[in-house]
Amino acid sequence: MHQNVEEARLDPEAHLARDWALFQSVEAGTSEILYRYWHAIQPVVVVGRNSHVDDDVIREKCRADNVHVLRRFSGGGAVVLGPGCLNYAVALSFVSQPAALLDVAGGFRFILQRIVAALGIPGLTIAAGTDLVLDGRKVSGNAQRRGRRALIHHGTLLYDFDPRLVTRYLKEPARQPAYRGARRHLEFIGNLPLPADTIRARLETAWTARGDHPCGPRPGPSLRPDRTYA
Repeated sequence: MHQNVEEARLDPEAHLARDWALFQSVEAGTSEILYRYWHAIQPVVVVGRNSHVDDDVIREKCRADNVHVLRRFSGGGAVVLGPGCLNYAVALSFVSQPAALLDVAGGFRFILQRIVAALGIPGLTIAAGTDLVLDGRKVSGNAQRRGRRALIHHGTLLYDFDPRLVTRYLKEPARQPAYRGARRHLEFIGNLPLPADTIRARLETAWTARGDHPCGPRPGPSLRPDRTYA
C-alpha cells in the first residue's frame, strides 16, 4: 500500500499519537468523522489499554528480536502488527449516528457492517462482536475507546500477514471466542484475498457513504497518546 514519504517515516508510536489526535479532534467537536490508515514496517506488539503484558506477551522473544511492546489507548487484547497488516483508525461523533453508536455492541456492529459491505468479499462475516472472519479464520481484530462525545475504533485488516509472528511474540490467549474452537494462532489467523491498495480504496466507501470528509489532523510534537509504552 502506498504511504506518502512523511507517513512512511513514522514509527508505530508516532502513528498511535496521530490516532489519538484524531480522536481528540472529534471529541472536541471539530469534526463528525475522521479516519486514517497506516502500516508498521517492522513487527511490533501493541497491547490494549487495560491489558496485562505478562499475560499476553512473550517478552523474552520480543527482547531477543528487538520488537517493541507498545500500549494503545483503546481497549482489546494484544496484537502483532507488521508487514501485510493494514491498520486503520476511525473516530465518530455520537451526534453523527446517535442511535447506532448508543452502546458498545452497536458501535462495533455499525462500523464492522460498513467494512464488510465495502470490501465485498463473499463469506466475510462478523464473529464474536469484534472480529471479521473469512473461511473460519480471523482476518481483522478491532477495539474501541469511548469518550463523552465520540468514539475511536482501532482495527487491523490482514492481507499478506505472517501468522508465525503472532506465535513467536504472543501467548495463546486464556480467554477465547467460541468460534475459535481452541485453535492455536497458526490455525486461527488468516488473510484477506485482496492487495492493500484495493482494501484501502474500498474502505473509502465505508467512511464516505454519507459525504463525510477523510481529512485527518496532523498532531504536533505535544500530541501524544496516553500510556503509549507497555
